Amino acid sequence: MQKRILGNSALEVSALGLGCMGLSYAYGPATDTKAAVSLIRSAVERGITFFDTAEVYGPYLNEEVVGEALAPVREQVIIATKFCFTFGDDNKQQILNSRPAHIREAVEGSLKRLKTDYIDLLYQHRVDPDVPIEEVAGAVRQLIQEGKVKHFGLSEAGAQTIRRAHAVQPVTALQSEYSLWWREPEQEILPTLAELGIGFVPFSPLGKGFLTGTIGADATFGSDDFRSIVPRFSQQALHANQALVTLVREIATQHSATPAQVALAWLLAQAPWIVPIPGTTKLHRLEENIGGAAFALNEADLKAIEVALAQVNVEGDRYPEALKARVGR
Repeated sequence: MQKRILGNSALEVSALGLGCMGLSYAYGPATDTKAAVSLIRSAVERGITFFDTAEVYGPYLNEEVVGEALAPVREQVIIATKFCFTFGDDNKQQILNSRPAHIREAVEGSLKRLKTDYIDLLYQHRVDPDVPIEEVAGAVRQLIQEGKVKHFGLSEAGAQTIRRAHAVQPVTALQSEYSLWWREPEQEILPTLAELGIGFVPFSPLGKGFLTGTIGADATFGSDDFRSIVPRFSQQALHANQALVTLVREIATQHSATPAQVALAWLLAQAPWIVPIPGTTKLHRLEENIGGAAFALNEADLKAIEVALAQVNVEGDRYPEALKARVGR
C-alpha cells in the first residue's frame, strides 16, 4: 500500500489506516478477542501500518486487543490512541478530564494495555472546556520529551483550539468525521490544517456504514448500536438519504468498484495529507476498503461528483443533541 505523511511531520503511515473501535465498542457486542486479533494482523499483512484505538473504546478493552495483536510487529506499525475521559464507578459514565495529571495517568494505562513503551500519536479525544488547551498541549509536550509519546493530535477540535494548541506543541494530526455525507470540515478545518501543516485523519469515512450501500431505508439498529440514537440514522433520514447511496453506487459501477471504494478514493483525492481510518470486523470488508486506495478518481470524476452532490440534501444531524456540545470547540 502507498504511504502518506501526516502534514509537515515526519510521521509516515499507510494511505489507509484501520479504525479499531468497532471491534470492541459502539456497534453491538464486542468481537471475540481471537477474531479481532486475527483481523488486525491480517491488516498488517496487507500493508496497513496505521491503527487507531482509544481508552474509551470498551472502555479499555480495545487497547488491550490492539496491543495483543500488534506486539509481534510493534516496530513496523504506528499506533494512535486517545485520552480525556474518566469513567465513573461503573466504567460507563464518560466524564471529560484533561487535567495534566490525568493525562499522564491515562498514558501510563494505555502504554500497559498496548504492550509498548511509547505511543506514536496521542490525541486529546474531545476538547475539555475546563482545562485550557495550552495546558493540555504542555502536558503532552512533556510526555514527548520523556519519549513516552512521539506525536500530538486533537480530535473534533475547532480551528481556534487547533491554533492555540499548535503554538505550544506542534499538532501532527486532527481526527474528525469527514466523508461524502459530512463535509463541514471543508469550511474552516481543512484550510486551517493546510495552513499549519497538520495532517487529517477522517473517522467514519464510510458514514458509519451508510456509504457502503448495505444499509437500506428500513434498517433498524439494536440498543447497543450507537446508530440507534443518531438522527442521521432515523427512519426518515435513511429514506431521504438513499439518494446519496444511489449516486455513489452509480459512480462505483462506472469504475467496476464498490460504493465503499469510491467513498474512500474520494477522500484520498481531497489532499495528500488525508488518511482515512475505516473500521470493520470482517476480512472481506477490510480487503474491499484496501481496494479503495488502489485506484484514483480523475478530475472529471471529482467534478461530476461535486455537481451531483450539490443536488443531494443530506438529512439528519451526525450526533444526538446531548453529544453535539462536545465537538467543534
